[in-house]
Amino acid sequence: MFTLSTGDPLRLGPYRLLGTLGEGGMGKVYFGRDNAGRSAAVKVLRPELSHDPNLAQRFVREAVTAQAVTSHGVARILGAQLEGGRPWIAAEFLAGPTLEEAIAAYGPLGEAGLRALAAALARTLQDIHAAGLVHRDLKPSNIVLTSTGPRVIDFGIARPEHGLTLTTTGQIPVTPGYGAPEQVLGHRVGPAADVFSLGALLAYAATGVRAYDGPHVAAVQYQVVHGDPDLRHVPDGIRTLLLPCLAKDPAHRPTPAQLGEAFAPPRGADKVWHQGALAVDIGRREKAATAMAAAWPSAGEANPSRRRLLMAIAGGGTALGLGGAGAAWWLMDGRKSANVPVVIPAPAERPVAAVLKPDEELTPLWGPVTGADLRTPVPLPVRDVVVVGSADGGLAAHRVTDGKQKWTAPEVLASAGLLAAADRLVLAADSGGSLYAFIASTGEQVWSVPVSADNLLASDGRAVFVMTEEGQLQAVGVTTGKVLWSVPTPVRTSSSEPPAAAVKNGRLILFASDGNVVVLDTATGKAVWGLDDQGTSAVTPAVVGDKVYLGGNTLTSRSLADGKELWSVRAESGKWGPPAIRGNEVYAVDQDFRRLRADDGKEDWNLYGGTRFGDLLPPGVQGGTAWVPESDDGYLIAVDTRSGEQIFDYLTEGSGGYWYAGDGNRVFVAHGGSISALPVRA
Repeated sequence: MFTLSTGDPLRLGPYRLLGTLGEGGMGKVYFGRDNAGRSAAVKVLRPELSHDPNLAQRFVREAVTAQAVTSHGVARILGAQLEGGRPWIAAEFLAGPTLEEAIAAYGPLGEAGLRALAAALARTLQDIHAAGLVHRDLKPSNIVLTSTGPRVIDFGIARPEHGLTLTTTGQIPVTPGYGAPEQVLGHRVGPAADVFSLGALLAYAATGVRAYDGPHVAAVQYQVVHGDPDLRHVPDGIRTLLLPCLAKDPAHRPTPAQLGEAFAPPRGADKVWHQGALAVDIGRREKAATAMAAAWPSAGEANPSRRRLLMAIAGGGTALGLGGAGAAWWLMDGRKSANVPVVIPAPAERPVAAVLKPDEELTPLWGPVTGADLRTPVPLPVRDVVVVGSADGGLAAHRVTDGKQKWTAPEVLASAGLLAAADRLVLAADSGGSLYAFIASTGEQVWSVPVSADNLLASDGRAVFVMTEEGQLQAVGVTTGKVLWSVPTPVRTSSSEPPAAAVKNGRLILFASDGNVVVLDTATGKAVWGLDDQGTSAVTPAVVGDKVYLGGNTLTSRSLADGKELWSVRAESGKWGPPAIRGNEVYAVDQDFRRLRADDGKEDWNLYGGTRFGDLLPPGVQGGTAWVPESDDGYLIAVDTRSGEQIFDYLTEGSGGYWYAGDGNRVFVAHGGSISALPVRA
């Protein structure tokens, strides 16, 4: 949540405004509290739009219409009116993660959870349509997951059936990839448009991949109107139910009532909202939101104390994501005055590069840019910047679009490792072992804490896990810099041979240099399960959803919860390097470069390598290309992800290995004291 800015109202109707949750093309959303202590999300039309009296009146009138939706499945409209010439709408405030956040953090839903989600949203659509409305903007970021199930939010472009969409000039009245073909074409729409959006939303929830995608908006919209949805990784039983939802002709789509029957979940399917890592996250956010609202005074009360705010907002080290990915974190910081909160902004936009045409040659998007530390670890892309060690000492962040340096942090070193937290923070340590957090987009220091950090292992957005010089494994709260727990490192380790690590869904996986694997509970640091002799050196694990993938003597997929083997493939010679996972695709090297299926381990293709492929890093998968080095200090190779054929190689001046990472249709390569950005094919 952002602090209020100059010009922001302090009160609207019965609501005292406490901060800003976010803003978009039509308006700004505030966190408000009435005199009885009830929280609300209060949306105000932008000043430049509120000058149009017809637009302002329609804004309020349509909100009043939306109040007719009494379904438990929506964020209820609490009130709406014109005040001082500016119209506002107050809606029920929901603290849980959005579906988009949940899938990104915990992976796709299983079939039972997916059916529970689909049935609940189908019932909600029935209620919305029964009130004479069409939502028109159903998408993962407009679904908030709560302890009582999914709730639909943002009726910002909801209209009476067959009404025209209200937009400002030049804006696209539909979210690319989720709006129905008739919306894309600007035709009048009815309830069937919401069914199309629901089908696209469920495809994403089932796979973590959008059914319609492309390198730019026009390409996505073309696919929606003319192309076929990508449902390859959707379970068979679900795919057959989704295809009719995505019919081009609205008349051929099922009704929400029919969908509710078709997706009827098995008994106990709604436990997805009550058990597991996602449920814990939901409960934590709801508890923090209640505490935060209670910390602010009612009318006539004194302002809350620093301690009261700190306990409510920081929640003992827990971040409260208000309003989803478009929100910010608040925390108290010892470097600031007692009553000034540090605002950690929402993640910056992720600029996406255009992909190469089939006949285009490989030419760097930018670079090589010199000044990187020859010993730099893997480049760390975080939305709009890529961070590397600087040859002058410290860190240097470069803009992903053109390679220009954006900020430096001379007080820390890259040698202990670089980590990103929640797509908005960069974590690093200095020569004395103090741990630092910086805002990724600006380089502003948020906090530092002396923990004798020797190696930074992993971060899940809630905590960063570090190995100390004393041999302790510590969890440090990302939003507070406080040590949450400390235990003796449970695997063999040293400064020069730290364990490879990954963290997700409440589990920290450590793959030690002696080949043993230990999995810990991130809340307590206690071991949950282990695996001996998986390899002869540390190999970085990969975690997707409720599965962990390990290289080493075998390439194996195991249950994250208890380590149960799902499938294993032995290395034909040598060992498997670290895997990279995308959807149902597993990319890994065991001398040859191979792609396997994530669900059963069956091979799709292999590119013969003998001993020439390096296996220190996971393959870099971006767009239609997968990247691996030719040996660990040779050159970089790009392979077509569909055919397994080599299509590019990249060689630049300098000595040492090629260290790479991909994001936003770019592959960032550090080599010989320089960094470059390479394009990818679709």
